[in-house]
Amino acid sequence: MLSVKEQLEIISKGTDEIIGMEDLETKLKKSIEESKPLTIKLGLDPSAPDIHLGHAVVLRKIKQMQDMGHRAVIILGDFTGMIGDPTGKSKTRKQLLREQVLENARTYKEQLLRVLDPEKTEVKFNSEWLAKLNFSEVLSLASKCTVARMMEREDFKNRFTNGQSIGIHEFFYPIMQAFDSIHLHADIELGGRDQRFNLLMGRTLQKEFGQESQAVVMMPLLEGTDGVNKMSKSLGNYIGIDEDAVAMFNKVMTIPDNLIIKYFNLATDMHPKDISKIEESLSMGENPKNIKMQLAKEITTLYHGETEAKKAEENFIQVFAERQKPQEIRAVSIEETDDILSAMVKGKLCASRSEARRLVLGGAVKINDQKTTDFKTAVKNNDIINVGKFKFIKLVHRA
Repeated sequence: MLSVKEQLEIISKGTDEIIGMEDLETKLKKSIEESKPLTIKLGLDPSAPDIHLGHAVVLRKIKQMQDMGHRAVIILGDFTGMIGDPTGKSKTRKQLLREQVLENARTYKEQLLRVLDPEKTEVKFNSEWLAKLNFSEVLSLASKCTVARMMEREDFKNRFTNGQSIGIHEFFYPIMQAFDSIHLHADIELGGRDQRFNLLMGRTLQKEFGQESQAVVMMPLLEGTDGVNKMSKSLGNYIGIDEDAVAMFNKVMTIPDNLIIKYFNLATDMHPKDISKIEESLSMGENPKNIKMQLAKEITTLYHGETEAKKAEENFIQVFAERQKPQEIRAVSIEETDDILSAMVKGKLCASRSEARRLVLGGAVKINDQKTTDFKTAVKNNDIINVGKFKFIKLVHRA
């Protein structure tokens, strides 16, 4: 194992805040002395199963800790997901059906293991223990948290002030998330800053149950390719981990220069010392485009391997530097009745028809090198559609 100092340096890289740093240092010392890995916990509410680089920020941090010898337990909230995390919501969330939760959880699990080390990752459903609590145990658990404490949450406080309803069941979400930590004897829990209240509840209730409090590692939100808003599929500024290598590489190349170092810190596994060297070279006048090429290749390699990343790099150079169409354009099978929006979705040029419509109306789409702003445009066999400078598909009618 690395020394405590080295582990803390890697764990701290790119974090927003670490609560319980002294606890974490003590845990790491004990881990080394006893040759026993720490238990890292991440809870996911499986209501949106498509993972992008923004979601993967916490996963990459966990992978870094796995590389240091620790083990991860991913809690897929099939039980808490039926309530829905109220964090940041202005109204009670619609409860998911169990069938929806389980289907989302299955997709999540497949994508998680594209980032995490399968040998050091355990995936659990929190219904394993939460569904077994009887009413007396639930009352005992609820007695350890006051209404005043719950009303410290900004979302609850704002809804109460504005006369909006708060379901009593919503109070149980942070308590149940904390009980997950108790059940696992979690040493570290990760999450975003928007999860602060829920994460701290775990520390509080672990003490109530006579356990050592988990350290809390909060990661910052990652801006999307627009450089302004949090990465989101609904905003169309996302880079999905399931996207093909060329699309991933090209999207990374569109991020603003001022986000290069943040992406190195949050979206790659590079050592902090190597990132510091890159930051220094930028400050010394290195062309940001060259550094961004390195970033795009690093990220694409993580998800697709070196061979595919190299091909994506060559494709970018050909299309961008030489202003040519790529030599190989991906063929997409369509029906004769498909319109341009359907073709774009099938070709994974966008995530939905609404996003496709926005792209067309915004002038970002060409058919056979001719820009179109008519989302009702018909498409035919052998048409080539491209979005922006880098994303091309060729339409082929299904036989």
